Amino acid sequence: MAIRLTSLLATLLAALALAVAPAAQASNASATHSYLNANYALVHAAYTRIHQVESTLHGLLAQVTRECPLGARESPEEGESEQLSDEVIGTIVLSAIRVDLPAGKAYVKAVKSLRWGSSSLTGSVHAYAAKVAKMIALPVPKLCQDVRSWAASGFTALPPTTASFDTSFLAAWVSPGFLPSGLKPYEGSLGPLVRNTEKQEEAIVELEAREVETWGKIMDAMELHP
Repeated sequence: MAIRLTSLLATLLAALALAVAPAAQASNASATHSYLNANYALVHAAYTRIHQVESTLHGLLAQVTRECPLGARESPEEGESEQLSDEVIGTIVLSAIRVDLPAGKAYVKAVKSLRWGSSSLTGSVHAYAAKVAKMIALPVPKLCQDVRSWAASGFTALPPTTASFDTSFLAAWVSPGFLPSGLKPYEGSLGPLVRNTEKQEEAIVELEAREVETWGKIMDAMELHP
């Protein structure tokens, strides 16, 4: 009797596993398709605004040149100057993000409730979305104001806002688009969308590389040397 009960239980468990597996696969595929569309929308928004971002950052350079030229002249080339350099980077990145804040907000809203059978995949997507949420919530630093404050102290004390901003920004800094490898088995018919997303991400990476020059020009305008 015990043997028959054990055999029956094993049969039931096996049948249950076979029933659950397709459902789990369908759930993973559904979450993946929702995610891939949301991720594409985020990347595409950044891609279509590349020229607008470039114009915004050129305007930022003009503003710094106008409002605080040579603001860090004769400042030390270590420690606090490195922190201010990070603030320059953050100012550039957040100025670019503010060209289209709704895109970031829509992405976070679309993916925050998505779940996969893999806790690590779910966790990685949610961790990225949390960083996006922090990035779009961060205020753009008042760079020239902070440089002037530092100069007024004889370059001995940065304003506390610089250190707090750097900590928050560096912990959240991400580029548009996140495609963890765990999504690939569930791409299905959306493979071409993924390839198009990756192509547009490459153009955004090229923009980021070009804007290193803008960072350098802003640093030169203030005579800031980390």
